[in-house]
Amino acid sequence: MLLTAALVWTRLGRPVLFRQERPGLRGRGFELIKFRTMTDARGPSGQLLADAERLTPFGKWLRASSLDELPELINVLRGDMSLVGPRPLLMKYLPKFSPNHGRRHEVRPGITGLAQISGRNALSWDDRLDLDVEYVDSASPILDFKILLRTVGTVFLRRGITAEGAATMPEFEGSTR
Repeated sequence: MLLTAALVWTRLGRPVLFRQERPGLRGRGFELIKFRTMTDARGPSGQLLADAERLTPFGKWLRASSLDELPELINVLRGDMSLVGPRPLLMKYLPKFSPNHGRRHEVRPGITGLAQISGRNALSWDDRLDLDVEYVDSASPILDFKILLRTVGTVFLRRGITAEGAATMPEFEGSTR
């Protein structure tokens, strides 16, 4: 983590860590901590530029290697997250979930999960959220162990890092099922 922090500081400057409120267990907010992967570049009006314009080649590499996620281990130690569970999304998405997809907040969010080993950001939003609910319905230590093992292969093969035609993941507009 120290080496990654030094690389982020050298390549992107400060702050090294990205902090953002995300919904956790029962939708309660917590501060997610990750390594920063984007610049703070802003347009003429002062608005942050689109992700595609702020994501640097180094940031893409950090995301592809999942090294940007390492500080989330602090969130696990704090009890805000688990190693395995649905990935914490943005607070502004909470009212957009269908009642079924909102069930993803019945468990702690995870660093990795069923959706991450099944396609990550290459999946549609509904498919990702369906997998999150499937995890909620079948969570067990054995399933967690299987997901952790498959995560190693997913990260190593760098599958599903971005959605097709997007630098990261397209905006969530709401559940359709």
